[in-house]
Amino acid sequence: MMRALRSKREPTIALINIVFLMLVFFMVAGTLSPPLDRDLSLVNTRDLDARPPPDALVIHSDGQMSFRGVGMPDAATYMSTLEQDAQTEVRIVPDQTLPAAQLVAIGQDLRRAGARKVIIVTERGLQ
Repeated sequence: MMRALRSKREPTIALINIVFLMLVFFMVAGTLSPPLDRDLSLVNTRDLDARPPPDALVIHSDGQMSFRGVGMPDAATYMSTLEQDAQTEVRIVPDQTLPAAQLVAIGQDLRRAGARKVIIVTERGLQ
């Protein structure tokens, strides 16, 4: 006797369930933010020159320090060049390739020299 060949059924129900579960997951996991005002146009800072603050201590990749273009031999010399009220907050601009251990050591030297707060100035890029 011959058997009738049955066609294989596609598991479409399983596929629909997977797609539905993915849709629910992305709806729950995704963050929806309210739209901005339609009349609002954001400021574009892409073409601005990036310059360190004028009172910042610049630390180069080899650990050399400079302040307003003048080399500084150590943190104490830098602290002595600042005005008394400016010594509470010290801004430093480290080179990107400066080792972190060296940056921490310079920050500790600044604290020992009288800085109450050391602020690291960085670049923040939005793409």
